[in-house]
Amino acid sequence: MNQPLINNPSNPVLRSVITGAVASAVASSTINMRKVKNEEITTKEAVKDTLKRTSQGAIATGAAVATADYLSQKGGFFKAMTTISIGMAGIYALEVLDDKLNKPSEDECCEEATLIAKEQ
Repeated sequence: MNQPLINNPSNPVLRSVITGAVASAVASSTINMRKVKNEEITTKEAVKDTLKRTSQGAIATGAAVATADYLSQKGGFFKAMTTISIGMAGIYALEVLDDKLNKPSEDECCEEATLIAKEQ
């Protein structure tokens, strides 16, 4: 008989990834909802930030649980360090990607510099 993927007790890391995603989504969406209400950010910015934080929470929780599982195994130290490093790399990659997507293009920078030079 096939077991469902999420409720499979033999896959605690997957369940932890999902738990981390849900917890991060609840926290970040609540914070961003308040920021939108106070007109500190736009709805689009709130959605982007919530998605980023949700993904990071899922990665962090999954990596933490997998690392703890490996540390409890005999000879699992190298696996634990590898797992936590991959988790850190995933979170860092999301930050870099977000920075790249939010960075204005060179054309926009040049246009702003030209406008400033013309005003002076």
